[in-house]
Amino acid sequence: MRDYHLENLSHDPVHGYIPFTSPSSVQADESSEQDIIDHPWVQRLRQIHQLQTAWWVYPSAEHTRFQHVLGVMHLASRVVAWLYDSLRETCPDVPSRGYVETLLRMAGLLHDVGHGPFGHFFDEHFLKDFGLTHETLGARIIQDELGGLLRRLTRNPNSQLAAGERLDPGEIAWLIARPQPGDAENRPRWLRFVRGLLSGIYTIDNMDFVLRDAYMSGYSQRAYDLDRLLHYSFFSERGLTIHDRGIEALVRFMGVRAELFRAIYFHRTVRAIDLTLADLFADSKPLLFPGNPLEHLERYQQFTEFSLLVDVARWKRSGDPQRVGLGERWEALLRRQLPWKMICQRSLIFSEADREQQSIFSEPRLVEHRLRDLLPADLRSLPLRLDIARHLHRPHTRGASGGQNFLYDSAHQRIRPLTANELIDRLPVSHRICRIYALSHEHAAVLATALDQLIGGVGADDVTNM
Repeated sequence: MRDYHLENLSHDPVHGYIPFTSPSSVQADESSEQDIIDHPWVQRLRQIHQLQTAWWVYPSAEHTRFQHVLGVMHLASRVVAWLYDSLRETCPDVPSRGYVETLLRMAGLLHDVGHGPFGHFFDEHFLKDFGLTHETLGARIIQDELGGLLRRLTRNPNSQLAAGERLDPGEIAWLIARPQPGDAENRPRWLRFVRGLLSGIYTIDNMDFVLRDAYMSGYSQRAYDLDRLLHYSFFSERGLTIHDRGIEALVRFMGVRAELFRAIYFHRTVRAIDLTLADLFADSKPLLFPGNPLEHLERYQQFTEFSLLVDVARWKRSGDPQRVGLGERWEALLRRQLPWKMICQRSLIFSEADREQQSIFSEPRLVEHRLRDLLPADLRSLPLRLDIARHLHRPHTRGASGGQNFLYDSAHQRIRPLTANELIDRLPVSHRICRIYALSHEHAAVLATALDQLIGGVGADDVTNM
């Protein structure tokens, strides 16, 4: 009979039942996966929304980072079950399946552990001040706060570490980090290949959030074919590779992910909320948190979206005039009383041959300055915001991020760059949505005309006046 007491189950609307090891499955000196899941550093993710501000626009999208990381952990096992044999064939020095699976499951579970309130917004508007990202902060938490528990993990629901193996929290921290030039030089080949499952075009992270965000927002109940995408994936001597029979599934995945950025993550009202929130954060930061989170980890563990929103809601009733004024502004945001109205938008598509970084649209402040120069003199000081949202559709093959995924050409029986397939090659590298926001629609036509003149022949779409 199966030892049912050795694992627990969590039911998930996207993946069904998600198993994880329970404390009863381990010895006294060992850790279980439930010990990590139940740790306050992971449980705090219940209080950080997955869709940082889009939940204010999509009422059903109330899911959190906690649900997402459980899904990523589960996908890690699905991927290892399918890919481990090919990894072992290409990398004979790879550790046991139990080690690789446990390592990847913990990387999936902990890849967002460093997030603060409002997710990626917090990276840009708070952590950046201290030279941090949620990944670098997460790496510190993984190694210093959770390292003891992680080293004592010996198994997962499907496999166990071999005798003498011990999980390395440093490898987990490296897997969740954004790849940097030269950072893989001293890493074993198998680990570099496994990193492609967390940093690449399709990863256990984005394969979960595309399904989850599409489902929870109401966009789609089954946004892409996960089973087919995994079925045609394997590790070759180059790294993570997809058979050409799976290209259509990959293109579908990339298309849905891009559509989620345009329709949900970069929705015009979501970006208006972000603009308002950015102004509030700039004035509220000293009152929200005492400084560098690395120097206040205990407080950071208690600092979540929920705690922040409760705190700022009280400011209006404080005796401090500064807090009262800020509290009134926070109250307006919580009521969705947004000062910024979208006036018009244009889409800019950049292909492999385009020099995107040399475009003025890579620098919003420069674009706004030039836009104002094109306005009539009496409107050049008009309160407005130029917002440019960028989605990376696929990486440049010539860039540092272009070597994560490869194509198996079955006709020639060889591994080629992914862009050797015409369906991938014809996809844009990136997509920028350029919008003007103002306090009213009074000068909409003039502002839209100025933006058209600025864009010129770069590839403007039709005017969208709201």
